[in-house]
Amino acid sequence: MKERLQEFMLENFSFLPPELFIVFISALPILELRGGIPLGPLLGLSYGEALFYGILGNLLPIIPILVLFRPISKWMLRFKLYKRFYDWLYNRTMKKSDKVEKFGALGLILFTAVPLPTTGAYSACLASILFFIPFRYALIAISTGVVIAGLLISTIVYSIF
Repeated sequence: MKERLQEFMLENFSFLPPELFIVFISALPILELRGGIPLGPLLGLSYGEALFYGILGNLLPIIPILVLFRPISKWMLRFKLYKRFYDWLYNRTMKKSDKVEKFGALGLILFTAVPLPTTGAYSACLASILFFIPFRYALIAISTGVVIAGLLISTIVYSIF
């Protein structure tokens, strides 16, 4: 699925400059850094450029999610369709967030840093909200995890290319 989504993005958003394209892809849920940084060598970006723009893109949605998710979600829960989505999202996040529950903000770093599907910044934001981790600690922990994940992915991708 991720490959098809990357292909769709390449076909429809390739008019963007490579740097902005990496930021855009890395800011999207599901793809995040894992989708943006691997495009760097294909678009002619250096290791440092792909890493910087990938991290930047993945960090952009963190503050809005941490600040707005709870109040918007509270209002939206009155709609049956959103309630089903919220329940699915809650269950999925809870299955993957045992480290967060056990270690708090430190667990968020581990949760975000492991570059596996459904363990990125979006899921970490939701886990921090569900476990009532204070904004400041969540922001620092998730940002640290994003940087670690970015370094891991960039190193792997650029060692192959």
